[in-house]
Amino acid sequence: MDDKLIVSVSPHIRVKDTTRSIMRDVLIALVPALIAAVIFFGFRSLLLCAVCMASCIFFEWAFEKVCKKPNTIGDLTAAVTGMILAFNLPSTIALWQAIFGCLVAIVVVKQLFGGLGYNFANPAATARVVMLIAFSGSMTTWTAPNFVDGVSTSTPLVSLKEGALDPSISMLQLFVGGVGGSLGEISSLAILIGGIYLLVRKVITWHTPVAFIGTAFVLSLAKGGFDFALAQILAGSIFLGAFFMATDYVTTPSTKWGRIIFGVGCGLITCLIRFYGNYPEGVSFAILFMNILTPYISKWTATKPLGGVKA
Repeated sequence: MDDKLIVSVSPHIRVKDTTRSIMRDVLIALVPALIAAVIFFGFRSLLLCAVCMASCIFFEWAFEKVCKKPNTIGDLTAAVTGMILAFNLPSTIALWQAIFGCLVAIVVVKQLFGGLGYNFANPAATARVVMLIAFSGSMTTWTAPNFVDGVSTSTPLVSLKEGALDPSISMLQLFVGGVGGSLGEISSLAILIGGIYLLVRKVITWHTPVAFIGTAFVLSLAKGGFDFALAQILAGSIFLGAFFMATDYVTTPSTKWGRIIFGVGCGLITCLIRFYGNYPEGVSFAILFMNILTPYISKWTATKPLGGVKA
């Protein structure tokens, strides 16, 4: 019998949730957006998601096998990374480029820093940034919805960058679907359904998504009016980033005020890049930059214990 007494600092909290159950909920939450992607872009969307998920799982298994580390593919984090990365890619991207992105996300960003809980940045967001730099042509070539034969089109963000939303695109299209973009940008409604599911299941809290989307809306409202602001938050990957990437447990602040500050920072940087930068989109860059600040934000917003003194 093990009579070893283990003493640790309070509070001692026991919960039913496990990493696997949380990641399972995230995968379920992404299903509506996956269905929308298949409807608008065809079954290559499904193939792209399958390749990214399988690649991320393989790279995690292989790295841990080579390094003689415990196998962690059962916690589903690699599968979630693969699916979110696929949602950040155009449906027509070459599969080998998508696999390269998975290698960056799992091996470079996650495993080389120690695995789950030690990565400094969101793997999917970082991989997208790397791919934008490495494969700028294919990462910014979009296929028109309902066509998978290589017919290219521009995204609403491109027209907004040029001054105004394309008059042929309605707000309903931006919300429901039917415009060019990455898999996770095609339908804000589908992403919102998944985000609400995560909120109801208490997998995430409202602080970061509301702060992120709200900041982007207010800044866009000040710059171009209501229609411009509405188009800015519905177009691109703000909803995907706010609900599924900026709420990552490992790379975002652990305090409520920290999450709000993180969301505000993401919204601010996204708008600065969209309004004044060379890229029409800025969500992944914003999340990556704020990930770097996460340890400082958590420290600044940490609650002082009752009766405690400043360290």
